[in-house]
Amino acid sequence: MKLKTCLIYIAIACCNGAGDVLLKRGMQQVGEIHLAHWTHVFAAVANPWVILGILCLAGFFYSYLTALSWADLTYVLPATAFGYVVTAVLSKYFLHESISLSRWTGVLLIAGGVGLVTRGPSLTEPQLERALVEQEVI
Repeated sequence: MKLKTCLIYIAIACCNGAGDVLLKRGMQQVGEIHLAHWTHVFAAVANPWVILGILCLAGFFYSYLTALSWADLTYVLPATAFGYVVTAVLSKYFLHESISLSRWTGVLLIAGGVGLVTRGPSLTEPQLERALVEQEVI
């Protein structure tokens, strides 16, 4: 895997996981938001943790768009699932959540699936072009 590919996927995983955890931290401070009092959303957006979470998720989106510009969606989307590992670790140590064995098992299965996906090519030829190339060779 190229260095730029590795760095983009690290940015995707870290920004996604950190953004979600920071949003959760901010919403714990804000409290419940009910449909009857939807204007409380504005108070949530003013929370510093929520602002940091939004910035991290904007970084995730930028990294995700970058990866999609030079790799297949079927490669990028599963590889971004590594963000679940980051989220679980940050939730455990930053939010002090108790994570059950079955959740850790799920996270490890996701990480294993990510490993399988990243072993293949990041960009494949479209089927039509491949068929034309094969016909010319024969």
